[in-house]
Amino acid sequence: MWLWEEMRRLIHDTPPAYLVGGGVAVASTLFILHKKWRTKPRKVYPADVVILHQIGRGPWAPSMSPFPMKLETYLRMAKIPYQNEHSYEMSSKGKTPWITYNGVDVADSQFCIEYLNEKFSVNLNKDLSAVDRSLARAFQKMTEENLYWCVALWRWVYDKDWTFLKLAFPLSNYIIMMISWDVRKKADGQGIGRHSQEDVMAIGQADLKALSDFLGEKKFFMGDEPSEVDCAIFGMLALVYWLLPGSPLEKYMKEELPNLGEYLETMKQTFWPDWEDCITRGGTYTPTK
Repeated sequence: MWLWEEMRRLIHDTPPAYLVGGGVAVASTLFILHKKWRTKPRKVYPADVVILHQIGRGPWAPSMSPFPMKLETYLRMAKIPYQNEHSYEMSSKGKTPWITYNGVDVADSQFCIEYLNEKFSVNLNKDLSAVDRSLARAFQKMTEENLYWCVALWRWVYDKDWTFLKLAFPLSNYIIMMISWDVRKKADGQGIGRHSQEDVMAIGQADLKALSDFLGEKKFFMGDEPSEVDCAIFGMLALVYWLLPGSPLEKYMKEELPNLGEYLETMKQTFWPDWEDCITRGGTYTPTK
């Protein structure tokens, strides 16, 4: 795809850098690509099919970012027809993922879900009480606004082994260093980045423990039936479990919180029976979906 080839060229020709996923580390390269994309003729897509714009597939999970996984899991859970557009094209907000539906672009994974809920008359929370919906929202915000930063800091700042990153992204050392600087700056602005590495990992582990304690022995996060919050929880936990190798978060989750691993397997079996076709298997396979 033209944008991917342009990305590969500009990564080595242009100062920093690049979107990690879900809104982190947007800098000059993506600005150039975004402007270039917006000046090209719009592609014609099939009618009444959601086009899911997202980065390419990940090594051991379908995306290196939790937010494309959240949105794609929602589409599967809601049984909404969709097709993937794998590229580094950004939305009008400079973020990914985003969707196009019948010529309308919608940015941000949660806004995409709310838009599609209305368009397709979907209500995955119909069996939840008002209190349950409040709890689900609180856990989702904890996961996406707090745990997310613990994950991002480990991946881009604390972990000095870039082997796994380079397996997933065609990045030079210089670009990785610039992304690391950008993530640290944004995490400082959010507040969590001002703590020590040990404290940040402890915060992330406490979030994982809270998720585990609330899940208990339930099949899905809010009970025996899946609901919208499962999309967000699954996306983030999948990243920790499969795409954060060597981190204290991965170790803690796998060794101390077995019910979270069981939950991930349930979600995989229920909504991702084609999981193996949607990952690169450590860079050895070209995904067919």
